[in-house]
Amino acid sequence: MIVRQFTGRALITSHLNAHLRKPWASQDMARPSSDLAAFREIFSKAKKVAILTGAGVSAESGVPTFRGAGGYWRKWQAQELATPEAFSRNPSRVWEFYHYRREVMLTKNPNPAHLAIGECEERLTQQGREVTVITQNIDELHRRAGSQNILGLHGSLFRTRCMSCGDEAANYKSPICAALAGKGAPDPEAHDAQIPVLQLPRCEQTGCHGLLRPAVVWFGETLDSDVLNRAEKVLDSCDLCLVVGTSSIVYPAAMFAPQVAARGVPVAEFNMEDTPATMRFKFHFHGPCGTTLPAALARHETEPH
Repeated sequence: MIVRQFTGRALITSHLNAHLRKPWASQDMARPSSDLAAFREIFSKAKKVAILTGAGVSAESGVPTFRGAGGYWRKWQAQELATPEAFSRNPSRVWEFYHYRREVMLTKNPNPAHLAIGECEERLTQQGREVTVITQNIDELHRRAGSQNILGLHGSLFRTRCMSCGDEAANYKSPICAALAGKGAPDPEAHDAQIPVLQLPRCEQTGCHGLLRPAVVWFGETLDSDVLNRAEKVLDSCDLCLVVGTSSIVYPAAMFAPQVAARGVPVAEFNMEDTPATMRFKFHFHGPCGTTLPAALARHETEPH
């Protein structure tokens, strides 16, 4: 695997997009199959299933993606706020943004795609088979849908890390601190709350009281090497890979499924549209993941009841 070559979180540029397509440009590639029965036959025999998920799977739960034309919070795009530099310059504004996202997530629920993945993991685990979710999402909807074997590439909205002592912990407080109560409105006309830094979320470790930050991977930061290594092991050993609701344009995740396909393992893409990697895969199922995935992952007739 060449996962380790891509450890920073960044959108690929046009030349990288071209690089992803290039190996196939000179070949007359057939469209991936949309034969559900054929996929189900392979699925029924798979022992180690890797499921890669992206923003598309959560969009169907009403989760803002902060991508594309409407992807703004106030007048900023996520890429302008989700950086170490932005937090250093204006921790109050960045915390307002993440407080808003946390509060929104508390009103959202897993959709049928999340639930299908969670039920599939529980069922196959009882049969001695493995299902691992490798997700770019930070919303924890997979966990809430019952998935347990989850590798979160980009961290979680509901974890914090201390800038002083480095302690990382789960945090489901609403609001996360008193000063953020009622703050974070996404309206472009809303003004920054300009919360004093000492009133922002603080570390609760004895004697620390350092400033907390969201425990997510920001643009320009490297992914957790332990998570990446575990993901690499899963991808090296899986005998079936699903790519669900991901645009295949964010590295290193964009390389995962094509690498799996390159070693001859069936890869099935579930998405609303084609991606730069679609032509590399054995299957492509077009449509909302919440519609296509439950049928694909339902109990196969050969499975024990």
